[in-house]
Amino acid sequence: MSTIRETTEPGPATARRQVYSPLEIYWDAFQEWRRRRRLLANLRDLSDRELMDIGIARSEIDHLASYRDCDP
Repeated sequence: MSTIRETTEPGPATARRQVYSPLEIYWDAFQEWRRRRRLLANLRDLSDRELMDIGIARSEIDHLASYRDCDP
């Protein structure tokens, strides 16, 4: 009688398919909304002088919070 032992190593992380549930998608969207709201609040709390120091006009705050990846 012989025993065959086989070892399988997991493939690279990119080979695995990650499945998101609808709750995870909603949770991620909610977290992003909270980050955007926090950024808006922090920027609105700055004075005009502080905003000018970092190169942002008060009228650009809403745009910056919505499109954080782009440079004004």
